[in-house]
Amino acid sequence: MQAETGGAAPPAAGAGEARGPGEAGLEARLGYVFADPSLLRQALTHRSAADPRRGQLDSNERLEFVGDRVLALLIAEWLAERFPEEREGDLGKRLASLVAQDALAQVAEGLGLGAALRVPAAEGRTGLRGRASVLADALEALLGAIYRDGGLEPARAFVRRAWAPLIEASPRPPHSPKSRLQEWTLARGLGLPEYRLVSTAGPPHRPVFVVAVSAAGREAEGVGESKRAAEQAAAEAWLAGLEGA
Repeated sequence: MQAETGGAAPPAAGAGEARGPGEAGLEARLGYVFADPSLLRQALTHRSAADPRRGQLDSNERLEFVGDRVLALLIAEWLAERFPEEREGDLGKRLASLVAQDALAQVAEGLGLGAALRVPAAEGRTGLRGRASVLADALEALLGAIYRDGGLEPARAFVRRAWAPLIEASPRPPHSPKSRLQEWTLARGLGLPEYRLVSTAGPPHRPVFVVAVSAAGREAEGVGESKRAAEQAAAEAWLAGLEGA
């Protein structure tokens, strides 16, 4: 299986080995040069391009696991510093918004991360690199790689550069569609909205979820690349129906 990063994949990198053009350019945009470029290579390797003989352990999934936790820590730390007068609940809303798939995909797009991803040639032609879920996962993997390579300080510096426009964009804590719908129902004594998974389609690395939400005797559906995204879309659709009623 041939993977591509806008062309044929270069051989696996090790510490001290030369970067491919896409990797060197990405490091320049990151403002960080890896001491061990194999970590960068792994962070850019989508599961579909990983080696099945190694149980796909060379994919970016393990680094994504690390990066997810590092990102939550660094954003939480930053929010506590940036908004010293806000209560925990409002900080939590900001945190959820800043680590959500849409926010991560936006940061990844700004870095041109999709073009550097290693995916099979056939998957590249289907637009896999542009999927929000793939970009978000790769960005978390990239942060995990920076942390593994250089520790918390370069990871913190990267996060504060890359997320600065997002953290400054909301003078007030954001309210997600799910939060707004829950507040609407609770304010009227109607209890919590109920979400149920309607269907799941697509391959494991490109799933499509359909979720329905029921509240106040009315139902709406939403579609997303994750259950969470589909739930948010369903809540948004429910609220849009309320506004149009």
